[in-house]
Amino acid sequence: MNPINSVFAIKRLIGRRYSDNSVQNDIKHWPFKVVSGPKDRPKIVVNYRGVEKQFYAEEISSMVLVKMKEVAQTYLGCIVKNAVITVPAYFNNSQRQATKNAGAIAGLNVMRIMDEPTAAAIAYGFDKITEDSKEKSVLIIDLGGGTFDVSLLSVVHGKFVVRATTGDTHLGGEDFDDCLVDHCVKEFKKKYNKDITGNAKSLRRLRTACERAKRMLSSSIGTSIDVDYLYDGIDFSTRISRARFEELNKELFTRCADLTVKCLSDAKIDKTGVVDVVVLVGGSTRIPKIQQMVQDFFKGKELCKGIHPDEAVAYGAAIHAANLNGQGNKEVQNLVLVDVTPLSLGIETMDANVMFVVVPRNTPIPTKKQKDFSTLIDNQTGMQLPIYEGESANTKLNNLLAEFRIDGLDPAPKGVGKVDVCFDIDVNSILTVSAQVRSSGHKKHIVIRKQNGDLTTDEIQKMVGEAARYKVEDEKHKARISLENLAEKLKSMAMDSGRSAYEMKTMEKAENAIAWLETNRDADINEINKQLKELKSTFPALWEE
Repeated sequence: MNPINSVFAIKRLIGRRYSDNSVQNDIKHWPFKVVSGPKDRPKIVVNYRGVEKQFYAEEISSMVLVKMKEVAQTYLGCIVKNAVITVPAYFNNSQRQATKNAGAIAGLNVMRIMDEPTAAAIAYGFDKITEDSKEKSVLIIDLGGGTFDVSLLSVVHGKFVVRATTGDTHLGGEDFDDCLVDHCVKEFKKKYNKDITGNAKSLRRLRTACERAKRMLSSSIGTSIDVDYLYDGIDFSTRISRARFEELNKELFTRCADLTVKCLSDAKIDKTGVVDVVVLVGGSTRIPKIQQMVQDFFKGKELCKGIHPDEAVAYGAAIHAANLNGQGNKEVQNLVLVDVTPLSLGIETMDANVMFVVVPRNTPIPTKKQKDFSTLIDNQTGMQLPIYEGESANTKLNNLLAEFRIDGLDPAPKGVGKVDVCFDIDVNSILTVSAQVRSSGHKKHIVIRKQNGDLTTDEIQKMVGEAARYKVEDEKHKARISLENLAEKLKSMAMDSGRSAYEMKTMEKAENAIAWLETNRDADINEINKQLKELKSTFPALWEE
């Protein structure tokens, strides 16, 4: 176990600032090290081949995407260049852009950033396109490892219309694990008067045991959490019942229920309203309390369990990718998806830190909304336009996307000069904000794909190059291990088989290969593979089995 080099929960860092309260809270639970990088961007510190390296969250995410690309290429037998990447529905602009950057670093052309519950709805409804003639309301409840999303969609004849979506990007299986870990840490301290919070290895081992117990409690009413030699040579063991687990996580279950109510309220229906199908996706929806809460909420409604909770999102994304790529059958090509803005968009007013909403959340996209703004002081000749996303009336609690200024207003008493501001969001959620002075016709616009603090094009290209170098190094490392393992295997087989001339020759070649590895530490992968091929030819019967 290598806790300080085992990185997880990367979605809780991507697109965020190091100083964010949520990041600071998470760092307390993680065994790996996170530091503040340029522009307050978090960087993960790991030891790579004996050298300390720092990676942005986008780089770690890209490594996962590279692995998935390799898996897909092996299965399909062709090169994969394009991808649809899913994100939690409540990801903001910065988090979505950071995810897209991760795809670029992985060498992928990201055709679309897609909301996870929307993808799950497609997975549910796609094979029913020809069956259902009437419109259905489908509620997707998506509780994964780190995030929670609820979306209500209308589905009919291959048309998927998102009516409302809400969620929490900091509510998932990892939070249930945290509660169990905190409980065990307190119990250990109470029993032995020892605090393990400063020991990364002990915390990682305890977290693994707690996660295992959480899974067991989905099928058992009780289980034990056992860790040998947890700290200072002390074995730790405790019993946990399902009821106790539910009590420890009561606040998390309440948050899930409240967000479900909020989604239905946004769609202007209550729990007695018509929801035809409830689909649970994400591994954490296996928790019995979640299923019980949903069934109780909808007065015993049968939950849809016909799709795999861990695979539904990927399946829906694959269907959407085929649709975008012009591939697949008639049903795929006729698929229509109407998504919504997950967060409100607006302008900060000049007189206070107040956000004036131009595009309310859950507005179907593409969309275009226009508002006019008046001057606030006499003889005002320009207007500053800070653009925010979020749900608070106080802009300090929202996310600043961009800021620009338009000049050219004629000097006049306050309230006379007017600027028409237009928010235009395309199907890819790209926001273009334009402003026009009404009296003079002077125009200015800004396209918001990223915000200050995101990676620049040069930084992304540099990371692409570094990712390629790491891939070459990893392949070389694997080849060296393969050669060394083969040499040791042949050497052992030769020693066990006797002392004939053939065995002695085999042993000599194996020892030569080991010596070659020692003296050629900088050899490239082609040289290593050449040695591997030669050594394999020494014992062909081994490869014919």
